[in-house]
Amino acid sequence: MAVGKVSDANFEAEVLKATGPVVVDFWAEWCGPCRMIGPVLDEISGAMGDKVKIVKLNVDESPRTASKYGVMSIPTLMIFKGGELASRQVGAAPKQKLEQWITATV
Repeated sequence: MAVGKVSDANFEAEVLKATGPVVVDFWAEWCGPCRMIGPVLDEISGAMGDKVKIVKLNVDESPRTASKYGVMSIPTLMIFKGGELASRQVGAAPKQKLEQWITATV
């Protein structure tokens, strides 16, 4: 499953009302570490298939959602389950650490 994109407009429908767990990557185009973990999230998404949905939210284009969840620095990754925030990871991390974090939470 490819990494999708969400915005303020569809965050509730795509993330909060999703049937399974969703990893949200809060990022921005100008953020170097954000661009570094992009390909890693693509790999994890491919490896985990339907177990988890991974989406990206551009904080410059969708500031309302980022503000609502208190995103102060990017990248910030959050896992939502059943419409609730289940876990948060701030900063870039190696693929293995991100996979462990996602697997432990979902």
